[in-house]
Amino acid sequence: MPDYLIRTGDLLEVIVPEPIVPLLEAPVPLTGSSTDVTVAGLPACLAGDELPPELREPMPYTAPPFTIPGTGTLTVTVLPDNLTVQTRNGGKPLLVRGGSFPALFTVETPATQPTPAGPVPDPVLEKPGTARFITTNTVVTAG
Repeated sequence: MPDYLIRTGDLLEVIVPEPIVPLLEAPVPLTGSSTDVTVAGLPACLAGDELPPELREPMPYTAPPFTIPGTGTLTVTVLPDNLTVQTRNGGKPLLVRGGSFPALFTVETPATQPTPAGPVPDPVLEKPGTARFITTNTVVTAG
């Protein structure tokens, strides 16, 4: 079933329930890398464009009661229903709205809880969540 193409300016929304990650509190704009396919004059997003550059770096987080910030990195796993089957650009499929897909926040430096005996680190090193694309494109679809 065809779905709407994702383009520059559309958004990635990530929901990871447990930690508080300030950079993920609002949807983040995507930047399309297609040189051949545009949607309303804006470059379409290809496989590999699903994670904006500002979300590829380690991000601060807290997870109460661990109130002293730690850092972690985000990965998302785009599913087949978020990719075009036939349409490709430079050998890569294009991103389509599709449904939600897995996101994982992996702790690099644990947040800590202050205690009289010293800081106690967050023991949960993988924090699963979901992600989805939000688009304003209601015209251009791909199969």
